[in-house]
Amino acid sequence: MHIQEWLESVPAVSVYLLVGVVIGLESLGIPLPGEIVLVSAAILAATQDHINPFVLGACATAGAIIGDSIGYLIGRKGGQPLLQWAGRKFPKHFGPDHVAMAEAKFDKWGMWAVFFGRFIALLRIFAGPLAGVLKMPYWKFLIANVLGGIVWAGGTTALIYSVGVVAEEWLKRFSWLGLVAALLFGLGSFLLMKHRAKKAAAAREAAESPVPATVD
Repeated sequence: MHIQEWLESVPAVSVYLLVGVVIGLESLGIPLPGEIVLVSAAILAATQDHINPFVLGACATAGAIIGDSIGYLIGRKGGQPLLQWAGRKFPKHFGPDHVAMAEAKFDKWGMWAVFFGRFIALLRIFAGPLAGVLKMPYWKFLIANVLGGIVWAGGTTALIYSVGVVAEEWLKRFSWLGLVAALLFGLGSFLLMKHRAKKAAAAREAAESPVPATVD
């Protein structure tokens, strides 16, 4: 089956559910490629008439807000032991360096870390649980969560869909290239955050290492 025919056969409901569930689980604290899924789905909506971009954006927004809220409640109940457990289970995502970097962002930005964290791959996983662990007042978290979810999910869907409509004919002929571009974009943002976490860890180790005593 040609890829275009296969894309046309994908049920719209399954796309909406996939986007909402993946983004919700990522926001809850499970390391999943939410951004890649959303960008790919928005490209798909631009090339397939049966997928409604407004419904897609609404599902992505709902998944982001609900997932973050559940993550906040889990972090509030679990506290620091939860982060330690996650660090043992997922050291590449919840290691001490990642947690330290996320905590530094929260100390600096407060509730805005929840809002802006929505746009950063690594912080998107941490925002909800860490806000709960740090016992951020729920009303502050909720405002930042809702605004961040709407702007990130709705804005990403609208932007990618608009670009896709402009390049619709090209995308219909080379749909797989659009999906590859979305994959590379999401992977690139993740690797950038991972590099920054390693750099911050190296700087912290250098600062904490004892200075050798000099002998007169």
